[in-house]
Amino acid sequence: MNAVVIGTGMMGPGIALSLALGGVGTTLLSRTAEGAAAGLDKARALAQVLAENGLAIAEEADRAAALITGLAAFDETVAGADLVIESTPEDLAFKQSLFARMDRLAPPHAILASNTSGLSITAVAADCAHAERVLTTHFWNPPHLMPLVEIVKGEKTSDEAAQSVRQLLAACGKTPVVVKKDRPGQLGNRLQMALVREAANIVAEGIAGAEDVDTVVKNGFGLRMPAYGVFEHMDVVGLDLGLAVLEYAARDLYNEPRAPEYFRGLVERGDLGAKTGRGFYDWSQKSAAEVKARRDAFLIEVLRYRRR
Repeated sequence: MNAVVIGTGMMGPGIALSLALGGVGTTLLSRTAEGAAAGLDKARALAQVLAENGLAIAEEADRAAALITGLAAFDETVAGADLVIESTPEDLAFKQSLFARMDRLAPPHAILASNTSGLSITAVAADCAHAERVLTTHFWNPPHLMPLVEIVKGEKTSDEAAQSVRQLLAACGKTPVVVKKDRPGQLGNRLQMALVREAANIVAEGIAGAEDVDTVVKNGFGLRMPAYGVFEHMDVVGLDLGLAVLEYAARDLYNEPRAPEYFRGLVERGDLGAKTGRGFYDWSQKSAAEVKARRDAFLIEVLRYRRR
């Protein structure tokens, strides 16, 4: 198996490492030699993070790092691939052009995948002659720690392609889920955005502030979710009770087919979050780096627990 990961930014190195940990020879493909080298260094650093935290033995991490290479030769690399995973900016026109080019270059058996978290894979594959081999593999951030990968089938994606990728990702230690319909938000982001929409509405209506909303999520239902799913909870407490609560609460939830005006107003004012210094929080009082470090440390502890 020869895999190619296109993109060396936020997601690419972690995706490449995930494949390499499953014994897959993987090439990180960038537009420049410098970008490829930087991506390779990042992937190797992530391998050491896993080894240092007991999520891979040192020999496994070293072996995976040795299976990853970095290149900037697009045509030759794609032409020799069995699997290509694209992780580039969320620009539909760019991805359509990229996939049409890959469809012409890749061997007939190769599977072409996108890491898009929101774009329709059917639309991405619109200019491909062999759309049956195109699908989404949505790795969650950070990909070297998050087990979930959503495999989304487009309108023309074959069952064989989806199952082949599912089996490969499972062998690489991931937890793949096949999403049968290509719908906005896929599966995980449909659930997440429903929560974000209501959370923003709660702040807008003055029910609670952003920090208290996050406190409830982190210390309430969110804390048990790694071991206790939504439907498991409903069945355990009883669907009669669950239905009664849902019917009561649903009348007051924000149900408009758009983001609340409060959320829209933040963006219109240029308050885009940590990168501009203000969003739901005042980031002069918080550190995005510390928040992400806390997130990763928690994920590492959860993964350690699951290995017991």
